[in-house]
This record gives sequence, C-alpha cells and structure tokens, in this order.
Amino acid sequence: MTTTTFPSSDPLTWKQADTDVHVATRAGEFAGFVEFDGTVHLVRDQRGTALGSFAFLDEARAALENVPERRPAAFSFRLPRGLSRRPRRARA
Repeated sequence: MTTTTFPSSDPLTWKQADTDVHVATRAGEFAGFVEFDGTVHLVRDQRGTALGSFAFLDEARAALENVPERRPAAFSFRLPRGLSRRPRRARA
C-alpha cells in the first residue's frame, strides 16, 4: 500500500487528553499528539512516528501542524496470478 501526502489545508484541532498529553485531529481524523515527559514535549504523528522533542508546547504543536497530511492510497484488491485463473474442468 502506498501513501499520498497532501498539503495540510485543514487546521488542527487540539484537545487536552490528560495533564501531560495533547491530541490533535484534522477534519475529524487523528493527526498526532504531544506528550510532556517531565522535561521536554515529545511529538508523534498519526502513525506514531517521533517528530522530535521541544522545550515548549507551542513549538511542539507547530511542528505537528507543519507535517504534511498522509492519506493511504485507494486499495485495490488483486489476487495472485495463480489464483486469478479459472479452475480447470475435470475430465471424465
């Protein structure tokens, strides 16, 4: 499966999920989160990929907002070649 990146035209919506976790959504879909570990703010995207650590929450949020939006390409189901052939008829 391939992914296509789109420029982030929709702004992120932020919600504080816990005292040290802020979650971002874009157009109703999960976009990533910022977690404070006691010393720095760790940023992860929608796939859990670490984007970096920042001293301030505003910097961490800005880092996630600048990441291009990834959408999976349309999935097309295709059988392997051996299975896509028609079965042979039994001979008598």
